[in-house]
Amino acid sequence: MVAATTTTTATDGRAARAGRTRAAVVDAMLALIEEGDLRPTAQRVAERAGVSLRSVFQHFDQLDELHAAVADRQVQRVLALARPVPRTGPLDVRIDAFVAQRARILEAISPVRRSAVLAEPWAPEIARRLSAVRQRGRREVELVFAPELERLPAAPRRELLDALAVAASWPTWEALRAHHGLAPAAARRVVARTVRALLEEAL
Repeated sequence: MVAATTTTTATDGRAARAGRTRAAVVDAMLALIEEGDLRPTAQRVAERAGVSLRSVFQHFDQLDELHAAVADRQVQRVLALARPVPRTGPLDVRIDAFVAQRARILEAISPVRRSAVLAEPWAPEIARRLSAVRQRGRREVELVFAPELERLPAAPRRELLDALAVAASWPTWEALRAHHGLAPAAARRVVARTVRALLEEAL
């Protein structure tokens, strides 16, 4: 009985240490990406995590597996930022609530998204996760502006939904922030203005 308990305790201890090491590696990669190192090498990740290079590859056979783990952690962080957006009520109220939340999330995810987009062509797991995120974002647009979309015939409805999804997407946010040099508040106003104009023109 004592031997079995000792073995279980030792196994639990190894699992806990492995979990801590794995988390440290993911945290290290996230930190490097957020500091602007969009394609950290395994060596740099190991140094930041305070572990050996061998430890990195013990937990992640390939770097795309580590990228996938980082993407999963990012999804958890985004979910923590999300708040319910009203799906009924005055359009202006819904636009303001939707754009405020979308801007907050897009700003927070930008460093990791830049890294993910670089990895997407050669990392199937990253591509799959990005596709899911894009679909989730489109679905949110569809739910928040359902009262307006449902007034339209099928083809114009799809076209408006496409336009709204693009207007409130990360590539649009990146263009406003990185390419046009707008501050977050200014970029948010542009997104809100675009969303409002699309809805008003369609209706």
